[in-house]
Amino acid sequence: MHLRIAPLLCLALLLAVPAAAQQKKEPPHHTAASAAPKELATYDDWIAATHGDGAEMVCYALTRAKTSTPTLPGRGQVVLTVSERPTVRDTVAIEAGFDYPKDAAVTVQVDQTGLDFYTRGSDAYARDARAATAAFQRGDRAIARSPGPHKEQVTDTFSLKGFSAAYAAVVKACPQKK
Repeated sequence: MHLRIAPLLCLALLLAVPAAAQQKKEPPHHTAASAAPKELATYDDWIAATHGDGAEMVCYALTRAKTSTPTLPGRGQVVLTVSERPTVRDTVAIEAGFDYPKDAAVTVQVDQTGLDFYTRGSDAYARDARAATAAFQRGDRAIARSPGPHKEQVTDTFSLKGFSAAYAAVVKACPQKK
């Protein structure tokens, strides 16, 4: 039971990250019931979940870093997410657990595919999210490299085991509106 609570707490913290990046206006007020994330399923190293309902629904596939080097004191959770909304597809984000230096670039390597991410605060976003999700579906692991809070090189490794199933679940849960 305790092991199931930790991912849900992590999920609750992460739900605001991609949503905030996509919205330019003040989000609507939610009741406590609608603010709670709902886990759809766990697929190997990935969790599929939803947040909200109707036009406000956001669906997420997420995983935590398997390894992170160097160890940074006080670093928060390191999480990779792919979110789907009815009107915005394939938002790929990394929560670093620290604020990136201003204008930092993050590179993510998936097998032979290199992906560029831009940063804002403690988040990095894929410049080409469709290419990122396609690479995640084919790969075994994603290795993110970025400057740390003190300009040191930080490397985070994410398992992609279970990504395809989690991604399929969130795409199904949040169908695209045309």
